Amino acid sequence: MARREGFCVTLVAVAILCLAWVPSVVEATWIDPDTPEDVMKTQTVDKTSNLELVFSDEFNTPGRTFGDGKDPRWTALDKNDYTNAALHYYSPDNARTNDEGELVIQSQPKNTEVVGFNDRKGEKEVVTKHFKSAMIQSWNKFCFTGGVIETKVILPGKAHVGGLWPAFWILG
Repeated sequence: MARREGFCVTLVAVAILCLAWVPSVVEATWIDPDTPEDVMKTQTVDKTSNLELVFSDEFNTPGRTFGDGKDPRWTALDKNDYTNAALHYYSPDNARTNDEGELVIQSQPKNTEVVGFNDRKGEKEVVTKHFKSAMIQSWNKFCFTGGVIETKVILPGKAHVGGLWPAFWILG
């Protein structure tokens, strides 16, 4: 039996759709041309308001990378995750689209030394993060007020098996 030297987890996001009310004079230039026509308009759950698609990304272009300045919609962060005693580091090298044009966020066992702040000592110190992953965000690239956000995301693993915590967060 061959010994396995690590693991690789892949997250594939099929589409991210944001729906928001906008005046008809606004052109929806943030819509991916490959977004299906049937999702361009919808209604609120209570059917009291019509909504028009103003942003979409199908992630279907092979070879996209998300380092700072590489993509007009998303930025993959290069940062230490210091929340909840996290063991991973976010690297733009771990976010890309594959040959099929799917967004891939890869987690891998890899040590990364970073300068962190020790809250108890009140000083900076070098810490080792034992895993590398990625986080992409649209901060300061696309902003809107009001509306609805819809997404379709395929997460890795099985719901009843522990060990991984893949997530899709919407913060505002």
